[in-house]
Amino acid sequence: MKLNKSLLGGILIVGLMVPVAMGAPGVEKDPSTPRVPAGEIEKAKALKPPVNLTSADVIAKGKAIFLAKGTCFTCHGEGGKGDGVAAAALDPGPRNFTNPQFAKMRTPGEMMWILKNGSPGTAMVPVIPSQINEEEGWQVIAFERSLGGH
Repeated sequence: MKLNKSLLGGILIVGLMVPVAMGAPGVEKDPSTPRVPAGEIEKAKALKPPVNLTSADVIAKGKAIFLAKGTCFTCHGEGGKGDGVAAAALDPGPRNFTNPQFAKMRTPGEMMWILKNGSPGTAMVPVIPSQINEEEGWQVIAFERSLGGH
């Protein structure tokens, strides 16, 4: 059977566009979209960390928790790129903390809200207090934010 090249090209283009339009598993959606519900966002933004998020010691502790006890690496990947072993099956994909835009758009308070409440519409479940405590959560946030240059 001989295929019409223009028809085949159209099929390939449509086939490649569908995963993008549908939000392909493992691909982070727009980081500018808040995952904290509208009714909670101002309260979340007002949360202030009790630790210095740029402290090398705090970041190192956060990295250790991220890579072990917190199990964050499972979805977010060891380098925080959103490419962990479970990421390919998730829609939307996990946050990519290495994206410099992420840290500019999302506050530490919003990130803490997610650790405590999970992320509606995603596979992210609450990890405080089930896996880590609040102090450890702030340390993880310090590590995550350090990946994007903030």
